[in-house]
Amino acid sequence: MEIGYTMMCEQSGPRALVRDAVAAEEAGFGFSVISDHAFPWLDTQGHSPYAWSVLGAVAQATSRIGLMTYVTCPIKRYHPAVVAQKAATVALLSDGRFTLGVGAGENLNEHITGGGWPPVNTRHEMLEEAIGIIRALWAGGYVNFRGRHFEVDSARVWDLPEEPPRLAVAVSGARSCRLAGAHADALVAVQPERELVEMFGAAGGAGKPVVGQLPVSYDPDRDVAIRRAHEQFRWFGGGWKVNSELPSTAAFAAASAAVRPEDVAASIPCGDDPTAVADALRAFEEAGFTHVALCQIGEEQGPFIEWAAKELLPSPR
Repeated sequence: MEIGYTMMCEQSGPRALVRDAVAAEEAGFGFSVISDHAFPWLDTQGHSPYAWSVLGAVAQATSRIGLMTYVTCPIKRYHPAVVAQKAATVALLSDGRFTLGVGAGENLNEHITGGGWPPVNTRHEMLEEAIGIIRALWAGGYVNFRGRHFEVDSARVWDLPEEPPRLAVAVSGARSCRLAGAHADALVAVQPERELVEMFGAAGGAGKPVVGQLPVSYDPDRDVAIRRAHEQFRWFGGGWKVNSELPSTAAFAAASAAVRPEDVAASIPCGDDPTAVADALRAFEEAGFTHVALCQIGEEQGPFIEWAAKELLPSPR
């Protein structure tokens, strides 16, 4: 299983994200994923730069580490034709190191363009239509399309890589797993649930990469690590079926108000014990994941990257 690094846009500014991605490559992380949001989850996180500008900078500042959106929503805040162009450009800038991860989005980040938040079944219909548009534009030439949810009028992506970017789809249940199995080159899931991997495989994704994410809160002082995780990441335990519907950072704060520091410590590795992280990684491996991106909680990433290089990456098992 390959271990990656998360550029968490919700907790760092753009220059810090580029600096930390360079450090992650030097430390030996195999790939790096980036969140693509308009808002942080909680006000205490305090950031949300434009992920695609950061990706362009990281693509030029690094030379080996794989890059991936984790994930972009191509159904509301961005039109799929725009996503196709952005992804092709990053693939060129990174010399083929880029994977476009897409998903059905969250109300928190997509509501800013107005028009209301569609129900989940509609969002999946929109995502499937969007993927078809993106792949058609990556194939070259002009694309005209009039679907149930999107229109494309004589669009073309003029700068394309020799090989189209890989496309991964985020899942949380049976319907999204069927969509991913039919259309994706890889699966994205944030929980180590074997059932999701099996449904993806049964729908056509057998043998394809499965990419997960593991939040950690490294600090030599475990109490400090727990406190920081509670302040910034207590929303994580809500689950995607809930988190995708909440409309604001205030709603996330209210929904997670009853979460205690000890609850967070029970679900997220906190402190400086590499065994705790290794055990959490093993759960992903046993569920069939091939890649897991570690997500250090907090704006200061340097100490975590140094610790991971010494304690985790040489022998992640």
